[in-house]
Amino acid sequence: MFQNLNWKRLLKSIVLVSLAFIFVFADASDALARRSGGRIGGGGFGSPSRSAPSQGGNRGGPGGGIGGFPFLLPFFGFGGFGSIFTILIFFAIANFLVRSFQNAGFGGGGNGGVATANPKVTVAKTQVGLLADAKELQKELNDLAQRADTGTASGRAKVLQEGTLALLRHPEYWVYAKTESNISQLESAEAEFNRLALSERSKYSEETLSNVESQFSRRESEGGSEEAPAEYIVVTVLAGIQGKLNLPEIKDPDDLRQALRQLGSTGSENLLAVEVIWTPQAEGDTLSNDDLLAAYPDLKRL
Repeated sequence: MFQNLNWKRLLKSIVLVSLAFIFVFADASDALARRSGGRIGGGGFGSPSRSAPSQGGNRGGPGGGIGGFPFLLPFFGFGGFGSIFTILIFFAIANFLVRSFQNAGFGGGGNGGVATANPKVTVAKTQVGLLADAKELQKELNDLAQRADTGTASGRAKVLQEGTLALLRHPEYWVYAKTESNISQLESAEAEFNRLALSERSKYSEETLSNVESQFSRRESEGGSEEAPAEYIVVTVLAGIQGKLNLPEIKDPDDLRQALRQLGSTGSENLLAVEVIWTPQAEGDTLSNDDLLAAYPDLKRL
């Protein structure tokens, strides 16, 4: 019995020592694989229709305006129904019914109310893996980060347009790609957008260049392994777009070209949020083939 107990203690000690070695060497490996990343974007998923006054609705509160049903009550029992009263009552009832259906979620033309408080939103993602020789692309993204106006809707639309345009200019370096189009209600779309953005940002070790909501920051990279060859650059474009947008599944460069054009053509009135994320960002940092396969296993080769 004592012999069995000693063996169990010995095995337990071996397991603990082995785990300690694994953690130590894993940390060392992470240190060697440190990569920088850049990020541009901003925006929010608040619905402007929630605070906008309704058009043609009950402007005078519970008791005012022909559009409000309570206004009809004084007509009943006073002087019968003349032709003018009949017309007024007819329009008031029709208006009341239309608004009731809109508030219940039927019909699509209203500017306010519940029908537009939680609209359909597409969270679109296009990701491109390029050969590291695309140094000009990195420079374009760095320049965009330094001058972009990410604090306004028009500025963020320009970020999306110029980010996709930068990718479209360098098709000769495209190697891998992937698209996603997740359509959901506004309230759940924000969580999906944030999840995707955090997932991509976690794939590099340090954010060395950032311009988000007009908050600009830049710092020097701590550097990576000089022995590993620079093989790839990965650029991810995320956009939250009001309405439905179906990006094509990537099978060849033409599909990727179409997806980038669809994203880049989104207007500021429909663009809720955008993030352009790329790695590596700092000069001298590397992304090897092994790093690419480990961090981006879903990318498809073109």
